[in-house]
Amino acid sequence: MIDIKFTSEMEKAMHQFHGMGYNEYRRTHKKRMKVERKRERNYRSSQIVTANLKGKLFLSTLN
Repeated sequence: MIDIKFTSEMEKAMHQFHGMGYNEYRRTHKKRMKVERKRERNYRSSQIVTANLKGKLFLSTLN
């Protein structure tokens, strides 16, 4: 089992975004992997948005 230190705010956010608390997250490998895949997709999506915004900002400076 994974030893994770977390605050009540972190616990609340975990429930809000993933539908489970840290105790459930750390006990079940399958659920951890589901959460981590979702985090990875969100991260990649945010990187695409950031790159698009940077490109638009760069193009706007050329005009």
